[in-house]
Amino acid sequence: MKKDIQIPKVEGIYIAVVHEYNAIYNSNDWNVYIINDTDVDLEMVLIVSSGYSDKKTTSVFRKRIDSLPGKSYAKIELIHEDLFALNNTFKVSFFQADKLYDKTFVFIKNTIHTGALRNVPLMDIKGVLAK
Repeated sequence: MKKDIQIPKVEGIYIAVVHEYNAIYNSNDWNVYIINDTDVDLEMVLIVSSGYSDKKTTSVFRKRIDSLPGKSYAKIELIHEDLFALNNTFKVSFFQADKLYDKTFVFIKNTIHTGALRNVPLMDIKGVLAK
């Protein structure tokens, strides 16, 4: 029975933490984005995020995006630097071409910092990509 279940592989979808300037508050903030680097739209995107370590656990944050067009991105949340000392997970589920996809992206503790910034697909900015 298990062999009959087909779980499609998620490709071209990324979660990135980006360090960017906030003109409203005159500060540099860390923001989390979902990136759709495919040509197909994502429908009913559900994102569940949380942080954890051996001693601490954050509350669970949920976000819904009705549609994320191909070759686009959307801001998910602001993330505070204190959370970088935790493992941060982003469980992403979505429909693409009438199939349900699911993937968990993880930022291992202490991997988000200015020294780890790299080019982010589709965005003209540097950030850290989840594994």
